[in-house]
Amino acid sequence: MKSAKSILEKVYPLAEAVAGELGYTLWDVEYVKEGTEWYLRITIDSEDGINLEDCERMSRAIDPVLDENDPIDVMYHLEVSSPGVERDIKNDFHISRCIGERVQVKLYAPLDGKKSFVCELVGATDDTVIFRDGEKFELPKKAIAKMNVYFEF
Repeated sequence: MKSAKSILEKVYPLAEAVAGELGYTLWDVEYVKEGTEWYLRITIDSEDGINLEDCERMSRAIDPVLDENDPIDVMYHLEVSSPGVERDIKNDFHISRCIGERVQVKLYAPLDGKKSFVCELVGATDDTVIFRDGEKFELPKKAIAKMNVYFEF
């Protein structure tokens, strides 16, 4: 069986090309095992947002491309979705798209006694993420366990 990383390396450019042809932006691709089942999750976005018809359109377009290129050698479920309002922020592309947003940050180790906080995302360098909570501060990317847009319901 191929590794999840090698599968993602093959699927990501395929999904990115199909999403681009359809007018979407590829937000993320995940290949994960849950219980005994494998899932290929493709997350798309657009300036106008994503609805169910967009997800169906992307699913129908990517399915034959995946069949033709055959990057996954086991049975899997294909899921296409939007990133949602509380979208995960995992990489520099995500950071660039979410500058100015309020984000929830979860750390691997406590900082000033807290492992989780909400603040404004300001930007990033190669190794750090820049935030503002009154004043600007930076955290090493490797210290961040999870970051997502924070939406107060």
